[in-house]
Amino acid sequence: MKTILFLCTGNYYRSRFAEELFNHHAERAGLDWVAQSRGLALERGAHNVGPISPFALHALREMVIAPRGADRFPQQCTVDDLAGADFLVAVKETEHRPLMRERFGEWEHLADYWNVHDVEDVAPAEALPLLAQEVRKLLLSFG
Repeated sequence: MKTILFLCTGNYYRSRFAEELFNHHAERAGLDWVAQSRGLALERGAHNVGPISPFALHALREMVIAPRGADRFPQQCTVDDLAGADFLVAVKETEHRPLMRERFGEWEHLADYWNVHDVEDVAPAEALPLLAQEVRKLLLSFG
């Protein structure tokens, strides 16, 4: 089984949504891939309340996807997480490349960087469909 690791800042909203969406569709398609997610800077998520963003939960439920990890609290990324991944995605390049460079310099150039904004910059109704589109493209490339 191969592992994709989705990275965002707080492992609360974008990376968690991507993880759940990817795992749902990968399992249905019989792909030999599983997604995990981690945060690059959990300390910046002071306003994150609970294990997962209500925006992510709502969007998943609207897609009729029962999130399996909805009770798991955000997890900080470690070198072991990066080393154990076969593919890395950081969901917003301008936000996450500097964090990768600062905290995991040797891994910075190994990640695939997307451009999905956080909830402070773009409404979930716009950001999450874009994120879903990126996840679907990724699934097609693995299938």
